Amino acid sequence: MSRLIIKSHEEFEQHVGEKLGVSEYHTVTQEQINKFADATLDYQWIHTDPERAKTEGAFGKTIAHGYLTLSLLPVMWEEVLTVENFKMLVNYGIDNFKFGQPVLVDSRIRTHVWLKSIANLRGISKVQLRVQMEIEGNKKPAFDGEVTFLYHFNN
Repeated sequence: MSRLIIKSHEEFEQHVGEKLGVSEYHTVTQEQINKFADATLDYQWIHTDPERAKTEGAFGKTIAHGYLTLSLLPVMWEEVLTVENFKMLVNYGIDNFKFGQPVLVDSRIRTHVWLKSIANLRGISKVQLRVQMEIEGNKKPAFDGEVTFLYHFNN
């Protein structure tokens, strides 16, 4: 499947209700988890202590922070589709979001994206997406929810 290219609000509108695509797989490493812990000051042992997670944890190994997985959305979104001809993109909202399955260290994850709706707000495109993060080999997603971006397209 070739990557979709969007250049305007009108081109986005043509895809309402459609699955836009799926990102590439990404492997979540312990180094990435540790760096996220440093950035957010969230050092809970289930994320940062492999030995303790192995012996005391419910999953047998460390797990990624839920917000780490969420923070990967922008890079995965850019793998699904290319948006051109815009001045600025703003994160606007996160709705109906549920973390359904922990992402264990060294898991491979990817994100599926659907265009739920689009609205023209006085020249700004409000794009609402349904996003679901798949963990390779698991039936239950890591998360499922909606994100909203505001695209300021060039005239």
